[in-house]
Amino acid sequence: MKKKILIVSYYWPPAGGPGVQRWLKFTKYLPEYGFEPFVYIPENPSYPILDDSLEKEISSKVKILKNRIWEPYQIAEKISKKNKNYKAGQFETEKKESLISQLSVFIRGNFFIPDARKYWIQPSINFLEKFLNNHEIDYLVTTGPPHSMHMIGLGLKERFPLLKWIADFRDPWTQISYYSQLKLTSWADKKHKFLEKKVLQKADLILSTSYTDKVNFEKLGAKKVSCITNGFDSESQINLPSSSLFILSYVGMLETLRNPTNLWEVLQDLLLNNENFKKDFQLRFVGKIADSILEKIKHSSLKDHTTILGYVSHEEAIQEMNQSNLLLITNFPEEKSKGIIPGKLFEYLASNKTILSLGYPDSDVKKILQETQAGEHFTFDDYDKLKSFILDEYLKWKNNLPTNKVYSTQKFHRKELTKKLVECLEGL
Repeated sequence: MKKKILIVSYYWPPAGGPGVQRWLKFTKYLPEYGFEPFVYIPENPSYPILDDSLEKEISSKVKILKNRIWEPYQIAEKISKKNKNYKAGQFETEKKESLISQLSVFIRGNFFIPDARKYWIQPSINFLEKFLNNHEIDYLVTTGPPHSMHMIGLGLKERFPLLKWIADFRDPWTQISYYSQLKLTSWADKKHKFLEKKVLQKADLILSTSYTDKVNFEKLGAKKVSCITNGFDSESQINLPSSSLFILSYVGMLETLRNPTNLWEVLQDLLLNNENFKKDFQLRFVGKIADSILEKIKHSSLKDHTTILGYVSHEEAIQEMNQSNLLLITNFPEEKSKGIIPGKLFEYLASNKTILSLGYPDSDVKKILQETQAGEHFTFDDYDKLKSFILDEYLKWKNNLPTNKVYSTQKFHRKELTKKLVECLEGL
């Protein structure tokens, strides 16, 4: 007999971005392991990014439940356009932040606890209570952020104590990189931490997406934690003809706080001192890039070697990865980024292209790159090593030497990760 699993998620196609990928893929493969998935989502969400191409990836075996949501973002975005960025978890640090921006962040952190989807919590608990009374559900999954999803899980666990509840943290709550920028009062800080601890202690299983987050959740009092990283699916493993240029691509969103200034300096150095490199090199941005980064590039020698594609569909992003020679991934240089593993890393791995990573010295990304031998990790202070690495990769390409490898990445395939998830569920 099939086991039934109910997933509570804010993000679902046509939402774009990395937040939607995780459970879209789990629900694709769960039926192969004897599970019948139900997904509960908002009927009228306010998504920061749309990608209609993802809708065709929804498994026909998934049953969708919808309920209307009220969100304050329509009002907030009229006050300040930056509230659309805050909705997506983007908090830029500016030297002269406007009073309206400061006020928006203050309100977001102190009045909308845990987040602006809080008004969906009680209606969802009431809606799903009726559903659970009429359906024999074996497992309840809540995936956040937004962490209001976990508050829905907490409310349902209190009403159905025998229901196995899994709280999936795609990102941490109070330990996320921008938490310190929310301008929290001491009361609000305590409230966030109180609710977080309650979820960590009441859930039957906590899922983390990084090794460091797993350790941190255990320190915060979670009784059982498993790490299941994000991954890649079969459509990421495609072969495309090579370009006539040596291409370094960054795919995804790049904020000011993750701006790899040393890399831009290295590239300008190579353009200035290597005529062949200057003739062959192209830098490509696929996704939303902070205006401050683009402005500096426009006023540098990189300008004539840079292509900016903006946000593209997931399919197009994968094609761009597969046509590149080097794939760039960056993280915050501070220790708080140690456990951040951007979802695109795994699709980078699937492309079998060389990965260039910058960030905190002892990071989970570095651990994965060392394990798979898929690239090199550098700090924001490295210059000579970074320059040497790029030049070596360029010369391999220029001399038609093999640069692509078949990395040991199969453990990060979505089907393998779903198998690991099933083992965790059956162990409860």
